[in-house]
Amino acid sequence: MSEKILLRHEQVPDLRRLEVYEADGGYSAVRKALTEMQPAQITEEVKDSGLRGRGGAGFPTGVKWGFLPKNAPKTYLLCNADESEPGTFKDRQIIEHNPHLLLEGIIISAYAIGCHTAYIFIRGEFARGAQRLEEALAEARARGYLGDNILGTGYALEVYVHRGAGAYICGEETGLIEALEGKRAYPRVKPPFPATYGIFGAPTIVNNVETLACVVPIINRGAKWFKAIGPEKSPGPKLFCVSGHVQRPGVYEAPMGTPLREVIYDFAGGISGGKRLKAVIPGGSSVPVLRADEIDVAMDFESVAKAGSLLGSCGVIVMDEDTCMVKALKVIAHFYAHESCGQCTPCREGTPWLYRLLTHLEDGGADPRDLELLLQVADNMMGNTVCVLADAAAMPVKSFIAKFRDEFEEHLRLGGCPQRLAARPHQAAAS
Repeated sequence: MSEKILLRHEQVPDLRRLEVYEADGGYSAVRKALTEMQPAQITEEVKDSGLRGRGGAGFPTGVKWGFLPKNAPKTYLLCNADESEPGTFKDRQIIEHNPHLLLEGIIISAYAIGCHTAYIFIRGEFARGAQRLEEALAEARARGYLGDNILGTGYALEVYVHRGAGAYICGEETGLIEALEGKRAYPRVKPPFPATYGIFGAPTIVNNVETLACVVPIINRGAKWFKAIGPEKSPGPKLFCVSGHVQRPGVYEAPMGTPLREVIYDFAGGISGGKRLKAVIPGGSSVPVLRADEIDVAMDFESVAKAGSLLGSCGVIVMDEDTCMVKALKVIAHFYAHESCGQCTPCREGTPWLYRLLTHLEDGGADPRDLELLLQVADNMMGNTVCVLADAAAMPVKSFIAKFRDEFEEHLRLGGCPQRLAARPHQAAAS
């Protein structure tokens, strides 16, 4: 799609400035929603659009809003801007370069769910993003898009930016809620779900940045327009983050359902250095890996699941033919061992156990039974914890071993990484 919706700042310079955003038609959706539509109509429009959450789970957004109890005395909207999944860097594009699109989506969504206080929980490291959001909030307040009487309609809303402390677990919605309440970010046992018992015990909706940004064009152009983009069950524009061994890493906007091959070879310019593709993680580090012969898949929730992985956050991590898959998995395992909150035993003990086993495989000292032990540990982690961080660590282990088992067995047989062992004579000669 040549017209950019979510990355419109690439076509309109200085779009983060309110006067530029308004000149480009910005805040017309808020005006339409607050003066021409009832809250229930907005929810139905979002339902009809087929918009699904862009944070990873892919739950239908309008359906989620519909879970709020009717006539609740107070509800909250939380924007999850704690983008922490390795390989994912799309939300910060909207936050830093098109913050008013996010604010407009928040205002419309808050109005739809009867909310008068919203929070943007942003990852602590995103200092620039937080500053851009505060500047945009000040501009929006001064222009009457926030406050006690928005556009003279009598609707009141205030939005606050809250900076996290950089913990991956805050990307989980109930961990985020706990952190926002000033507590350690331990995910909650569900049910109850946030829609009935969220922040401060009140019904709460948690939506991702890209999800809320999509609400604006849905109100402006209608649910039918949105649903006509991409496959019927996963419609709309989508941001694809491409990193790793490609010529042009970056964030690309295209219809949901764009083939993964096209994302890698057309958008990102193919594999760098003229090398061959070896593997791709299509949805951020937590999802199962795909081999090079499995990339003819449409990038939507159903198609990627059918191919044996998950769309997740659309963080496409590309690995060329020289990549050691054991080392790559070891790096992933280290991340999850570091980020486990420690609340659940299978995750607290399992994630560092996986990392130790992979370190022995890569560096030497592994026991012949360690490959099966890796799979046993992963099996015992999945589905046995409060949140899915344990699953996020276990799924890559199971898929990497299933699809590149020969490489893992070679590490066992040689007593370490073949690439590192092959380099030793040269290192010795150089010294």
